[in-house]
Amino acid sequence: MSANVDLNQRPDYDPELQAIADYVLDYRVESREALDTARNCLMDTLGCGLLALRFPECTKHLGPLVEGTVVPNGARVPGTRLTLDPVKAAWDIGCIIRWLDYNDTWLAAEWGHPSDNLGGILAVADSLSQTRLARGETPLTMRDVLEAMIMAHEIQGVLALENSFNRVGLDHVVLVKVASTAVVAKLMGADREQLLSALSHAFVDGQSLRTYRHAPNAGSRKSWAAGDATSRAVRLADIAMRGEMGIPSVLSAPQWGFYDVLFSKTNKDQALKPERERRFQVSQDYGSYVMENVLFKISFPAEFHAQTAAEAAVTLHPQVRDRLDEIDRIVVTTHESAIRIISKVGELANPADRDHCLQYMIAVPLAFGDLIAEHYEDDFHRAHPIIDELRDKMTIQEEPRYTREYLEADKRSIANAIQVFFKDGSHTEPVAVEYPIGHRRRREAGIPLLEKKFQRNLATRFPAARCDTIFNLCKDQSALESTSVAAFMDLWVI
Repeated sequence: MSANVDLNQRPDYDPELQAIADYVLDYRVESREALDTARNCLMDTLGCGLLALRFPECTKHLGPLVEGTVVPNGARVPGTRLTLDPVKAAWDIGCIIRWLDYNDTWLAAEWGHPSDNLGGILAVADSLSQTRLARGETPLTMRDVLEAMIMAHEIQGVLALENSFNRVGLDHVVLVKVASTAVVAKLMGADREQLLSALSHAFVDGQSLRTYRHAPNAGSRKSWAAGDATSRAVRLADIAMRGEMGIPSVLSAPQWGFYDVLFSKTNKDQALKPERERRFQVSQDYGSYVMENVLFKISFPAEFHAQTAAEAAVTLHPQVRDRLDEIDRIVVTTHESAIRIISKVGELANPADRDHCLQYMIAVPLAFGDLIAEHYEDDFHRAHPIIDELRDKMTIQEEPRYTREYLEADKRSIANAIQVFFKDGSHTEPVAVEYPIGHRRRREAGIPLLEKKFQRNLATRFPAARCDTIFNLCKDQSALESTSVAAFMDLWVI
């Protein structure tokens, strides 16, 4: 046989895809902690979406592609009157969820926001439930939604534990697409072959570059990228459900597969490693670990690597607020990921640029005692030159222990410390915060604050009676789980 021909022997599906498919189809969620956390995650995520509706730069993206489109049994977008096809509804829900960078976070070799998957989950579950009710069939319940959330969190989070996509410039929303594809295909009733086909198409898709999250190109695409990914997942699942063939060795195919094309340089010298080591590294089974350990953004709408830095800055505010002009330098001690991802100098061109700047997210609470979404807007930035003056006085340095414990499974800290030095030689004591209020280690203190955040966000969109109805339902685990998705989504229509 000539050496210049390909062996056209169709392989079995890559084992990585089979592991995901078998998990989604066979795993039974029994962890009460995971279900309880998913309920809190649902509240927080939808609340973040409501808050984003106050910003025209977000709402300009919402609605049907063709004005006036009517979709029978379409999916509703919470906080609006929109009823859309599930693909566009997933886009819109995902967009509002992520717009303010205020929903939950997962930090590992790759980071991301697993609740971004809720866009696809809710859109599909709502449309399916209404369709079933119209046929006299049993609708999906919110227990189905919570279980889908747990599985999507798990797929995205476990794949992120040891596999860095950002080191080859790929954005983490590739994992949103993959996780959403798996769980929405299951909601649609996919069998194993259909689910594997859908997953293979999620990987063969072109993947987003991270450049829109970094200087000099940071911009608002990072606020809708996850909505785009979760909506693409709905489309791919639908394609697979129509019988479209899969691409079995989409990951491992020599030269043309995901590993060789996009992943071969994921880590330093990765391309020089044996082929088997250039595959995804997955060292634990899929279960409910990620949902149980997910991080909530409770205090600040800020990139998560800066959450503890903002908290430390708020603590220092009373000591420095009357001495801002006397500050000589500000020393920030942090972890490697924060330095690599959000430490930047120079002009900040837009809100998305500012909420991914460690120095900005420290300067504002040092000067003003808080950090809210409006603090990133152009008018606020222009009106307060002290922010950039403080940024220019910052020195950023790495603490190896912070970097190490950021990745340790029993810690997963996100530590930052700040110390302010004045021109007269005096200084504050260093203020260090190693675990943010949204960390699993601080759940007892964090959940009451998360509930208050949810209530505040509800009040931005609904009258008091509706706010109480939604909040009371979401607080009751049993009642929420037994509520049909259609009835639940009815509550979110204005």
